[in-house]
Order: sequence, then C-alpha cells, then structure tokens
Amino acid sequence: MPNRLIDETSPYLLQHAHNPVEWHPWGPEALEKARAQDRPIFLSIGYAACHWCHVMERESFENEQTAALMNEHFVSIKVDREERPDLDDVYMAAVQAMTGSGGWPMNVFLTPDLRPFFGGTYFPPDDRHGMAAFPRVLAAVADAYRSRRAEIEKQADVLAGHLRAQLSVPPGDRDPQRRELEEATARIGASFDPVRGGFGAAPKFPPAMTLEFLLRAWRRSGDPAVLTMVTRTLDAMADGGINDQIGGGFARYSTDAHWLVPHFEKMLYDNALLAHAYLEGYRATGEGRYAEVARRTLDFMLDELLTADGGFASALDADSEGVEGRFYVWSHDEFVSVLADAGLTDDERRILAATWGVTADGNWEGTNVLHRPGPAVAPDDLVVRGRTALLAARSRRTRPARDDKQLAAWNGFVLRALAHAALVLGEPRYAEASRELIAFVETQLVRDGDRLWRTARDGRAHTPAFCEDYLALADGLLVAHAALGEPAPLLLARLLAETATRDFWDDEAGTFVDTSSEHDRTVAQPRGLIDNATPSANSIGADVLQRLALLTGEEEMQRRAQAILRAVAPAIGRQPSAFGRMLCAADRLLGEQIDVVVAGDGASPGARALREAAGVPYVPDLVLTGVSDGDPHATWPLYVAKGVRDGLPTAYACRGYACDEPTTDPVRLADEVRRLGAVTA
Repeated sequence: MPNRLIDETSPYLLQHAHNPVEWHPWGPEALEKARAQDRPIFLSIGYAACHWCHVMERESFENEQTAALMNEHFVSIKVDREERPDLDDVYMAAVQAMTGSGGWPMNVFLTPDLRPFFGGTYFPPDDRHGMAAFPRVLAAVADAYRSRRAEIEKQADVLAGHLRAQLSVPPGDRDPQRRELEEATARIGASFDPVRGGFGAAPKFPPAMTLEFLLRAWRRSGDPAVLTMVTRTLDAMADGGINDQIGGGFARYSTDAHWLVPHFEKMLYDNALLAHAYLEGYRATGEGRYAEVARRTLDFMLDELLTADGGFASALDADSEGVEGRFYVWSHDEFVSVLADAGLTDDERRILAATWGVTADGNWEGTNVLHRPGPAVAPDDLVVRGRTALLAARSRRTRPARDDKQLAAWNGFVLRALAHAALVLGEPRYAEASRELIAFVETQLVRDGDRLWRTARDGRAHTPAFCEDYLALADGLLVAHAALGEPAPLLLARLLAETATRDFWDDEAGTFVDTSSEHDRTVAQPRGLIDNATPSANSIGADVLQRLALLTGEEEMQRRAQAILRAVAPAIGRQPSAFGRMLCAADRLLGEQIDVVVAGDGASPGARALREAAGVPYVPDLVLTGVSDGDPHATWPLYVAKGVRDGLPTAYACRGYACDEPTTDPVRLADEVRRLGAVTA
C-alpha cells in the first residue's frame, strides 16, 4: 500500500511512496501529529540523483522490521532538498554542528516543536566501519526521548540557539575594497593545482563562479598567471571524464584530482553555470574550443533535460540498473565492437581509443571512463564519426532516471546561459529556447501577478518560491532582455526583484533572507550568503540590483546591493571560495558603470547585429538593453532621448556619465564597447 507521499510531484518523494515506512510530506498534518502524540520527528532529506539516498532506501526504508521501528516511535517526514532548500539549510547546519560534517541523505531527529537534537547522514543497516546500525540508532533515540527527556530538551535548546546565531548577520559598515578582491585572488591562487587545474585536492567540484571572478581579476590586473588558472581549469574539465565526451554535459564532481572519474549524476544547475563560464572564457580569450564546450553543454540540456512545456528538468541519476555509471562507461571490447560495426577501420579504432584513453584494463573498475588524456589525436571528422556511433549504441542501454521536476531558480540559471549563448554565439536556436523558457515561467511559475511557485511537474506547480527563485529568474530575464531586445523580460525582471525586496528583505541586517511569511517557521530563518553549488540569493541579488538600478534609475536598488556587499565585505577576501558570485558583484560595484542602449525594433536584423556586436568584447560589467517607441520602459531616465537615427537601429554606448556618439555600425559599436571597457589604472 502506498504511504502519504503518493500524491506528491517530486520524483524523489515518489520513489519512497511504496516504502513500508509511514512517510509524511512536510506539512501541517505531520507536524500536528507529532505535537498531538508528543512523538519525535524523524526528518530525512535527500534528492533523486543522490546515490547514497538510494542505498539507504534499499537497506533500511524498504526493510519491514526497520520500518516497524520508525512507525512505532516516530513521525517520519521525507523532504526533497531541492524543493525545500530552506529546511535543508537549517537542518544541515544542525547536523554539521553535531557531527562536524554533512551530506545526503541527511537524517535528523526533531522535537515536536522542530528543534533538532540528534542527527547524521547515511546510517548502515548493521554496525560497520565505526558507524552504528540504523535500527540501533532508532531504538536509542526513542529510549532517550522517553526516559531522558530533560537531556533531549537541553540539547535541543543549545542547538537551536547555535543555529539562530549562525544564521543571523550584523549589518556592514563599509563597502568592499579593491585590496580585498586582490587578496581573494591570491588566496584562490594558493590552492590552485597547476598540473591538473582546479583548486584543492580530490574530490574536485567544477568552480564555475570562481572562474568567472578570476576572469574579472585578470581583466583588471593583466596578470597571465591569473588567466592560466582559468584556462588550465577549463581545459582540464573539458578533457576529463567529468565532461561526457559522447553526449555532452558535466557530471556533478570528480572523485579524483584528475577530473577523470566523476560522480555520474548530472545536475541542471552545474551545466547551466558551466555553460555560462565557458562562454565567458570564450569571450575573454577568443579560444574557439570554449565556445564548442558551451554549445555541447547547452545542447545536452536541450536534448536530455528540456521538458515538453519548455522548462528544464532537474537532474539525471548517477545509477542505472542499480549500478553507478553503468550508462556511461565502456569495456575495451564493446568500444572496439561498436566502432567496427559502424565501419571504422582498425587504425581508426586505435586512434579513437588513444584519443579517449580506452585500454584493455580500463581506468575505473575494469571499465573505461572516456576522457582526453593528451593532445588531440584523432581529426575532428573522425571524432564526430566515433561519437555518433558510440552515442547510438549508448542510447540502447537502460537510461538513468530523470528527475523531471522543474525548479524556478535552476531554470533561471538555464535562462541566463541560453540567452548569453544567443548573444555571444549569435545562434537563433538558443534565442528560441530562451523565449520558450520565458513562456514556461510566465504560464507555469508566475502566480498572483508578481509571485512565483518554487516547483512544477506535469503542469502542477506548488510551494511558494524562495528568495533565490525570484532573483535567479530576474537575473536570467535581464540577460534575455539584453540578448533578445524584447521589453517583456525586463519588465518581469523588475517585478520579481521588487517582490523579492518586499517579501524577503531584512532591513536590520541589510540582506535578503531565504523565506517569507508564506513559508513555515522552523527553529531559525535561513539566510543565503555563501555561494555553494549554486549562487546564494544575496550574491545574485547584489548583482541584479546593481543592474536594475542603472536600468530603472531607482537609487534604492543600488543602496540595497551595497548593503549586501557591506555585510560580507569582511569575509570575501578571507574565504573567497565561498563567495564566487559575490566577488563578481563586488567587482561590479568597484568598477564604473558601462551601458549600451540599442534603440529600434528589437526583432530587426539591424538591432540584433548591434546587440551581438556589443557582446563580442569581454566587458563583464556591460549592461546591454534595448528600447522601441511605445515600450513601457521608454520613459525611464536611461532611455529618454535615445531613439533611432536616420530610420536605422542606433546604439548609445556610455561609461559613467560620458557617452560616445550614437552609431548604427556594429563594427564601430564593438570598438566603442572595447574602449569603454578598458581598465584604467
């Protein structure tokens, strides 16, 4: 019989809907049951692509005896961390405080009033490797709750106080300084791996936001060593097994320091952030390979994560047929056989094996993770033929499960990448995908005119959006407006940013909080300042509000952006790896405003040529916008008196309060942007 998760939309929760555990979704029914029966809550948080979440389900949550223990002593609640990042943030902080580490699955025991008192991550079904068996943990916690209640209450009080202190922040009293950004660059450089790229030792995570900051730092300093950190890392990731050499797209992280063996799950946010970073690498260096990696990453998302309604699914699982990575790896014999069946000669097969590092012994558990171990061996046409044959063979395998829920913030990251590709690469398919994604947002996620849902699946949207959802979508919409020249994305971006400041702004601290009055109150209110796998609401907000302040002329937006950056100013130089996107926002604050207004019909070839010309030079602070007669924003201060000249779309390029002569010539505009964006001492 199914449990209460059967009516949920999250694929992760639905995976547990037939467990013998009497799971509840987070909500009033479960919380009231815990209070009425005075039973502790067992809160288990994970996500659909999480390998060890699947393991613990098979070992424990599908076990009748373990489920009986849980059902007798606890109110058990299952949460998808991607749907409820607020709960994940608060209770992960508690687990880290209790154990010194965190991860998923995350399992924590709460009092009925939601204070944590014990927790951990994966628990095995029997005692092993110094870890207590999960049934033993359940019995011990249940006994302590009954017989040593005072100790439980004391522990819960201590943890609750710790969490409230940890998640609060004092207001800042000064802007970040250029020297702090230089210090951040130096600290990042100290952890750089000069041989294999990336930062630190294994495991290695793709540092997309840090790389974008380093490109900005190189632009200001001209230091070739800083650029080398970026290019070596981009090259190493592109060559590694973390990058799917056959189907495109990046896995979550590399288990080793060589970028060779990934944890095979593919997350939407990683691929969106990396596509944008490779596009910026292409703009900064002119290296065509980076444009090609961005294309293959975007095309992976369009091929495998795009849903029928124009949104994007969240992830592909690491496992298929119960084995991690099975879909992606190759034995030497199968690799050779597939290529032989496709008509490739012995020499061509040997060349491709060398190109992708395929050997008889393999490089991971007797199989081969395809990668590029050295300089290119096979010519491009042979690579295409080999890839086509292998991809066709791989498509006949059992595919990893897809988590096809659509999350507002993550779709905002995709919109930012797609629209940037439409501008930088000038390829219409990315512009069209951007329009379809905006239509999905407008029809599936926008509610009550100016509010959002967090998540949707199969046309069912639910859960009030969090601050990151509003600001990530506003971010993507601003890039879409720049690329497409259409007014609607700009107007929606402004509306969402205004809702975010109305519902999530903390005047006392001068930062955004993650939740609003629409969300459950737990033991503490989460506040995203740190850039983890995804950028925090505050780092996106610090950047978005600066751009909107320039576009709208609203000084209050600039004041709020500065308040955020002041709050983190003491930390960004000391802990730069935790503030990749925030450092970019600080770099914008310390630079001079640069904007280009393209006047004229945004859909015309002339206006499109001007927009694309403005996007050619690497000027990351550029705010690109468009306006036509009759647009609702034509009366905003930035756009007044900026119209077409001689009946042609016309560009107005300005730095600070000084503007160049308007031009209708794309070549001249690119030169103007390049000159205005030049860094001066």
